[in-house]
Amino acid sequence: MGVDHVFLALERELAVFLRRARASSGEMSREVHPDLESAAYGLLIRLADAGAQRATDLAGFFGVGKATISRQLHALERLGLVAREPDPADGRAVLVRITDEGRARFDRVRTARRARYARRLASWDRAEVAELARLLHRLNAEQEQEGEPGEQDGEREREGEGAPGEGGRGRCR
Repeated sequence: MGVDHVFLALERELAVFLRRARASSGEMSREVHPDLESAAYGLLIRLADAGAQRATDLAGFFGVGKATISRQLHALERLGLVAREPDPADGRAVLVRITDEGRARFDRVRTARRARYARRLASWDRAEVAELARLLHRLNAEQEQEGEPGEQDGEREREGEGAPGEGGRGRCR
């Protein structure tokens, strides 16, 4: 069977995009805090966007084990970026939330990243940017429907960061 050059080109471009997204994730994590590992940055994004959550819910969202989440949360906690608090709905459980310091650092980096995207795409017509967003959304939605490993809902990582832990599986925005 012959090679379909359209899909080969797509594969190549996605590989470049993902490689750059992983590198960007490392840079962004260091901008939030010099000691922040890029794997933990995805957790910070999730907590900033979705609010306080149980560690087990975070592990399920990212499709990783509790031990991996626990290591990353401890690192974030040591840096003062997240804090643990009792779950008001269940006194036996603990919620993890982003701290005010973590939120301020994260928001500063997110704003700068969005400005970089706007500069990079300044020569594009807004309709082209919208079309790219639409097509990427469609691709992500179809992968979710097919049950891609580590994919569990429509709010998966969209900041260019992978899931906490080895290899990362998050989506890019």
